[in-house]
Amino acid sequence: MATKIRLRRMGAKKRPFYRVVVADSRSPRDGRFIEELGYYDPNTDPATVKIDEAKTLEWLASGARPSDTAKSLLKKQGILAKYNESRK
Repeated sequence: MATKIRLRRMGAKKRPFYRVVVADSRSPRDGRFIEELGYYDPNTDPATVKIDEAKTLEWLASGARPSDTAKSLLKKQGILAKYNESRK
């Protein structure tokens, strides 16, 4: 099963709120997911990002691929740098 780390849109119309989740790559954007890793709220100033580092590193190590947006959030949090460091 190919897994992806991606955003799941929630919130009201014109007021998006996203959860960072691990899902099967074939499932729809807001459909079934395996595990929730954190959240991202772009409505606050500055944007609020909270991601569980330990769970995310576990999923990255087991082969989960982040989407482009999730990858940029992980870079900002410093999680991708730690993952790349541990692979060396």
